[in-house]
Amino acid sequence: MNTPVDSSTGVGATAPTPAVELTGITKRYGAVVACDDVGLTLHRGRIHGILGENGAGKSTLMKILIGLVLPDAGSIEVDGARCTIHDPIEAARLGIGMVHQHFSLINALTVWENVALGDAGRLDPQAVRQRIGEISDQYGLVIEPDARVGDLTAGLRQRVEIIKCLRRDPSIVVFDEPTSVLTPDESAQLFESLRHVVTAENRAVVLVSHKLDEVLNSTDEVTIMRQGRVVDRRPTAGTDARTLATAMVGRQVSLRTERAALGVIAVDDLTEIGDSGVAEVDASVEPALSIRGATVIGAGGVRLLDDLTLDVRPGEIVGVAGVEGNGQRALGDLLSSLVSLDTGTVTAGGRQVAAGRPGAMSRAGIAVIPEDRHDSGVVLDMSVAENLVLVNQRRVSRHGVIDQAALRDFALRMIADFDIQCAGPDAPMWSLSGGNQQRVVLARELADDPAVLVAAQPTRGLDVGAIEYMTERLRLAAASGVGVLLISSELEEILDVATRVVVLHQGRVVGEMAHHELDLERLGLLMGGAAA
Repeated sequence: MNTPVDSSTGVGATAPTPAVELTGITKRYGAVVACDDVGLTLHRGRIHGILGENGAGKSTLMKILIGLVLPDAGSIEVDGARCTIHDPIEAARLGIGMVHQHFSLINALTVWENVALGDAGRLDPQAVRQRIGEISDQYGLVIEPDARVGDLTAGLRQRVEIIKCLRRDPSIVVFDEPTSVLTPDESAQLFESLRHVVTAENRAVVLVSHKLDEVLNSTDEVTIMRQGRVVDRRPTAGTDARTLATAMVGRQVSLRTERAALGVIAVDDLTEIGDSGVAEVDASVEPALSIRGATVIGAGGVRLLDDLTLDVRPGEIVGVAGVEGNGQRALGDLLSSLVSLDTGTVTAGGRQVAAGRPGAMSRAGIAVIPEDRHDSGVVLDMSVAENLVLVNQRRVSRHGVIDQAALRDFALRMIADFDIQCAGPDAPMWSLSGGNQQRVVLARELADDPAVLVAAQPTRGLDVGAIEYMTERLRLAAASGVGVLLISSELEEILDVATRVVVLHQGRVVGEMAHHELDLERLGLLMGGAAA
């Protein structure tokens, strides 16, 4: 325990013992150093932000704290006592809990069953349901305890992850991108409740986030990591978004990307956005993709898509705006051949495509970046090379057998063209950062020169540098003549890159605007279901 001098009295003052102190933490994966002599100090009653590009070492550091990864070097102290955290059970015993960015839920179970998983002793379902309700009310995370997790949207599943962690009442809580699938109002209420709990109950909170506004508005101090090392530590008060973004990526970033990463936009910003960088397309041009009267009826007779009609022309980026849960996922699933139509048609290149038939959309020239890369975009236990040919093995096979030399050559070319940071073609997919996993998906989907690229939540969970890369790739695809359909819950992202915006509400398109006609007030009304 340090004993600094109180400047006002000249008498030695006792500094509080940190809740957590990590010293000299190092972790290597072969030639890759994920964490390089990292130090981190967390205090009770304070929220500590951790920023860094995808692959900077943030998640590895948090996995070490929670016991999912053992460090090669360094020490951990919790409340002044040195300890070794071998697994999450030991972390929980020490009062450490974590809300993971990628869901660790069982889809076949209900919300309350997932929350209760791991409980010891006699199970009391009613008590679990009651506690879920209490946490839901306290943190503004309304959820139905008896809902099946597999039927929930990504935003609702994120709520389950948060409730699952908070129910165990940890005194040290790690939030890894907790709001990546929450609405702005839900995010604001979560952080307001967190601030109250941190102050009133003297908890220590770590916020790992790529959203600069979250860090600026919600934390007391911030640690910035780059390439496995800590490059800056500073109090949050007095810093700004540009300073943080520059420290994260080691270079200046564009105002446009900074605004998208902040997740903030005002009416005045529309004049600053200016040209999206993609030329508007003549409405008389034949669509690359045409959806007419698409209706998809889900479980319980719910209309996931309701008479949806939409066109995407070559060379344009059509942004699909709307509050999450209004048909975005069903639209992505339709164009991924995952669901069939109850009524309506999908036409690509002038030919009708059989909805729901495996591979039909892909063969018709429709490429898809799915909204959850871990769920349906990549296979983590397969190599980078294998993931790059998941959709089309024909390019690297002879008589149905994969040619390993051809596979390696193709993978090396994609790794170079898309600047994928990995140990090589044979690197397991799980060893890549989230941003580099997304680059693998993007490379694979663009490799066959599609006519249409469907990008569903393409920058979810990515940092400012990765967002800049992804949005520029979407612009380049459109400039080359690809029709791009951008489905995003980030309105700022849509306003940044789309040449035309359509609004989805309750499974149908309720309005659209060209880029030069954008009106935030009207957009908001349409997203809320009001006539505008």
